[in-house]
Amino acid sequence: MATAALSATLPMPVVRASRTTAFPNMRRIPLFLWAALFAITLGSSGCNAVPRTRVERRGAQLYGQMCAVCHGPRGAGYKADQAPAITHAAFLSSVSDDFLRQAINNGRSGTTMSAWSVLRGGPLSRADVEAIIAFLRTWDKRPHPKLDEAPLAGDVTRGSGVFAEECARCHGQNGVGGPFVNIGKVELLLSASNGFLRHAIREGRFGTAMPGFAAVLGDDAIEDVLALVRSWQARPAAVVQAPSTRPPPLPLGPVPLNPRGPDPNGFQPFPGTTPADTIKAELDRHARMALLDARAPSDYTAEHIIGAVSVPFYDPDPYVADLPKDSWLVCYCSCPHAESRGLAQSLMSKGFTKVTVLDEGLGVWKARKYGTESGIKP
Repeated sequence: MATAALSATLPMPVVRASRTTAFPNMRRIPLFLWAALFAITLGSSGCNAVPRTRVERRGAQLYGQMCAVCHGPRGAGYKADQAPAITHAAFLSSVSDDFLRQAINNGRSGTTMSAWSVLRGGPLSRADVEAIIAFLRTWDKRPHPKLDEAPLAGDVTRGSGVFAEECARCHGQNGVGGPFVNIGKVELLLSASNGFLRHAIREGRFGTAMPGFAAVLGDDAIEDVLALVRSWQARPAAVVQAPSTRPPPLPLGPVPLNPRGPDPNGFQPFPGTTPADTIKAELDRHARMALLDARAPSDYTAEHIIGAVSVPFYDPDPYVADLPKDSWLVCYCSCPHAESRGLAQSLMSKGFTKVTVLDEGLGVWKARKYGTESGIKP
């Protein structure tokens, strides 16, 4: 579950150990190798592993295809795009299925976590989402704590002071914009119970940058912080109109751009990347190229580079026959390279040679104030 990587989706940061993980070059692993790597990790539990059900096996397949690229083959998180460690024992033992369901279905606006539900323009049916949740639960081995679901009892004003001193440096002012999880996101708060949030604050996430605050703050200050966090839930969330049927793959649109233009200069063939400034300069020069958005269609519809077409990293096959092999193909995502590298590798394996990746992805393109637009049309 790339965009994004469940990036900024879950109230826990990436496990620190990811800096010394057994997969330090995860970003450089070709997408077609993920399935093999993922299969190995699934088979590494030993001879006494409980056989998986049909639903769990389906979930494992979908996770390997769409989620492992950002969250890792065992869900340990991917530091480069802040995709959380979704199999952390303290998280899985306290999170509800509904929280996971909402996160997968609707993603997290303003982050690299895509909306994967077909009702949001993504590829996953309701049964697919339930299968992924069932698979994630196969990693849930820790006894579940009894969560304190008592009503709010804290003071928002006092909580603001505590949050500014103890929490804002990691989670950002008002719970958004920090280096770790955006706990102020309305979508997250709508699906997180009081007990889940209390438990995360009190106990923290062992092995991560999130310490437990039970001894540091005490119950009263924790209640004040929780009251503040809940107050952010009143901020308006994006309203999404759900289509009544499963959306088909988005139409490819015209490729390449500037079909009679010159070849671009300065593009670096994959596995190299090409800077945003170079790509923009060549577009302004009316050079011939195609811009391929590797993210889920829901992300493309929300915002994409002007002139780009949707070619999701997890299923490029419907588009391959219509992509030109004599023009440069520029792949991009926002995580910033995981999904675009996957798409580029897939295209290279199909005989395309003029393929590059937008360095640092959509984020740097927007930071440069280069053009983007929304909708299904390029």
